[in-house]
Amino acid sequence: MKTALRFAVLAVVFTVAMFAAAADVPFLSGRITDNAEILSQTMRRSLTDLMKAHEDSTGNQIAVLTVTTLGGESIEEYATAVFDAWKLGQKGKDNGVLIIVAPSERRMRIEVGYGLEAKLTDLLAGRIIRNIMTPRFKAGDYDGGVEEGVKAVITALEGGEVPEAGAETGPVTQTSSGLNIDEPDLPLTQRILFGAFIFGIIGLFTVIGVLTPGVGWFLYFFLIPFWAMFPIIIVGTKGALYLLITYVVGYPIAKLLLRNTDWYKKAATDLRTKGHASIGGFSLSSGSSGSSWSSGSSSSSGFSGGGGSSGGGGASGGW
Repeated sequence: MKTALRFAVLAVVFTVAMFAAAADVPFLSGRITDNAEILSQTMRRSLTDLMKAHEDSTGNQIAVLTVTTLGGESIEEYATAVFDAWKLGQKGKDNGVLIIVAPSERRMRIEVGYGLEAKLTDLLAGRIIRNIMTPRFKAGDYDGGVEEGVKAVITALEGGEVPEAGAETGPVTQTSSGLNIDEPDLPLTQRILFGAFIFGIIGLFTVIGVLTPGVGWFLYFFLIPFWAMFPIIIVGTKGALYLLITYVVGYPIAKLLLRNTDWYKKAATDLRTKGHASIGGFSLSSGSSGSSWSSGSSSSSGFSGGGGSSGGGGASGGW
């Protein structure tokens, strides 16, 4: 009971700390709230006039927000909080759009109200971020990135054609792979958490495969696609390629080195003759389908995860 209480207290403290560290929702001071101070005064006036003209003719309300930090919060959650606090769009029509940019975390998002999702779809929002805003942000052109992003949003809302790629995007050398897999754009905290989860699982099975006679070679080939794809989320395509090469080369070498040790030979002999063996405190038994591991304990551990929600459609991106 005391242990459970301690965990409950720690959970509450952790939750409060996260909310305390999260970025505050700023006051809605106008169509452009440039708290990160990345836009020129001329650009702020120009975009304000552009968005006002669009609102006067359609009723759609577009706002731009730049922030100095997300405070460790995901941009999706923060954008939803700002959108809900600002109540963008007309009541009953939900025809608001929020463009939010966090230059310190190199993240951005286009949050779309429910009433405009048919016109400004997630696909279109992602295209605007990826092809129009991202190249300009990479070049340090925040004025141009935000300006062209706002114009593309207005074009989409007015039924125009959003270009597949922005014009005069400048030298951009990084491209997506043939599978359209981009480099990871998750915040550092999320990459660490996902990395601990992914590498913890495939790493555990890799160690089991290396230490296990017989079924270890089956696991070697079985885990190749996992090492090829899952690390992309954490370290990108190049990093995943390096990890895959390390796995493909290192696993057999470790396996061949271990097979000459006395305990490995004894474990292999015990499996053939007795049907079971003990390695490092784990009980290893053989069966018709290969080998299995057991720690000798009746307890088991489970995995759990959390999720979030957004006030509408949209897309996120990084540069």
